[in-house]
Amino acid sequence: MHVLLIHQAFVALDEPGGTRHHELARHLVKRGHQVTIIASPISYLTGNARQQRIPWVDKQVDNDPTLEGRLTILRCYTYPALHRSFVHRVFSFLSFMVSSFLVGLRVSQIDLVWGTSPPIFQGVTAWALARLKRTRFLFEVRDLWPAFAIAVGVLQNRVLIRASEWLERFLYRHADLVMVNSPGFSSHVAQRGAKRVVLIPNGADTAMFHPELDGAEFRRKHGLGNKFVALYAGAHGLSNDLGVVLEAAVLLKERHDVSLVLLGDGKDKPMLQSQASALGLDNLIFIPPVPKDEMDQALAAADACIAILKPVEMYKTVYPNKVFDYMAAGRPVILAIDGVIREVVEQAGGGIFTQPGDPQAMANAICSLADQPDRGRQMGMNARRHIERHFDRFMLADRLADLFQKMLTGTIEL
Repeated sequence: MHVLLIHQAFVALDEPGGTRHHELARHLVKRGHQVTIIASPISYLTGNARQQRIPWVDKQVDNDPTLEGRLTILRCYTYPALHRSFVHRVFSFLSFMVSSFLVGLRVSQIDLVWGTSPPIFQGVTAWALARLKRTRFLFEVRDLWPAFAIAVGVLQNRVLIRASEWLERFLYRHADLVMVNSPGFSSHVAQRGAKRVVLIPNGADTAMFHPELDGAEFRRKHGLGNKFVALYAGAHGLSNDLGVVLEAAVLLKERHDVSLVLLGDGKDKPMLQSQASALGLDNLIFIPPVPKDEMDQALAAADACIAILKPVEMYKTVYPNKVFDYMAAGRPVILAIDGVIREVVEQAGGGIFTQPGDPQAMANAICSLADQPDRGRQMGMNARRHIERHFDRFMLADRLADLFQKMLTGTIEL
């Protein structure tokens, strides 16, 4: 089976960000399949190019010798001003939609086209290529666009909202199968026209994380010493509500045994750094993003890990990747996100829920774990065991491979 994945925001293991699709693709290849990925050379996290000159198409082959050259990444031209403004962002999406379609036309002997959203525009590419190549079309929903954009106020123009919602429904209706990565998405996509919906949830590669590590080198490098470290790893953007973490740091200024770490990048990072400087937050440290294959050391240096989103009702539907990585690393989660992911953490006994948007609650949770280290370690062990049993990436990849096979043979049962 040859699978073609269209994914503008694709992240390889040697890059910072969520690597779900690279991990899944590698596992599919190890099961004997071939995977071609069409992606952008512009980092979705930082907005920077992987290289100075962006060619029309840059071909890469995964260098793992066990994959025998059957995993190919084609990075095609994308308008580079991804984070400059909303208008520039749309131009970036549209440029990739066109270039990925043209590059995809040249990929031969495809059995299945896999489109993923967001951005939703690449779903058009995947649908068009699947129809032209007379193959199956799988549409993956990783967040509810445009619903999330409307909820946080990014998308306000009524004409654009109507057009976006029409496109969303079109893709749901025309997909042979809609795959969601959170159970909170299922009813939304079904109500908007999806005929068949299946859940392959987010998870973590447990082999990538080693809970017994102490992250001593990472601590030394960043001057963390023996302090209790509460670490956030991920995007610094509008939805991430990291201003609450800064407010919690203000409340914890007298706790000289505690450090808060914000690891990652995003368009809000300069503003957050400026605010932290103005507030004199010596207990809060900003660290640049690290590639996924180095994230094990970063999480090992943490005593607890923070997951946070704005207190928006729609965000109760999400399964954030970072939470599963935190749990796989055996670290207790300070969770400022309500909804379905709260159910996962509480079922595991793997962390503390705090109300989204409440810096005092977050500060209290950090103090509680700092004062009860044995409790935090037990939570981390509970979290790791839960991921191993229910959300291991390779177990989920096997389910995905079986799903693909059933799509091709027409034996899928939903």
